[in-house]
Amino acid sequence: MADTTNFSVRMDSEVKQQCEELFNDLGMTLTTAINIFLRQAIRVGGLPFEVRQERPNKETIAAMLEAERIAHDPTVPHYSDVEEALRELKR
Repeated sequence: MADTTNFSVRMDSEVKQQCEELFNDLGMTLTTAINIFLRQAIRVGGLPFEVRQERPNKETIAAMLEAERIAHDPTVPHYSDVEEALRELKR
């Protein structure tokens, strides 16, 4: 048997409960799931999943702000469906 050790982790009790239920449904304990995570981290040389902050580029941010402005501008025509908008474009 491999030499084992204990360690403590502080986490939100609701997160722990949800994880225990999830991993139980998968046929394993929280300890087993943590060991899988750690072994996978060693195998890939880092976190075993991508960690990033999604940031839209400047063009997307500008489009989002424009859409927000248009949505709240009472002087901008609004259409109930695509067909109505297309009819207006054909005029």
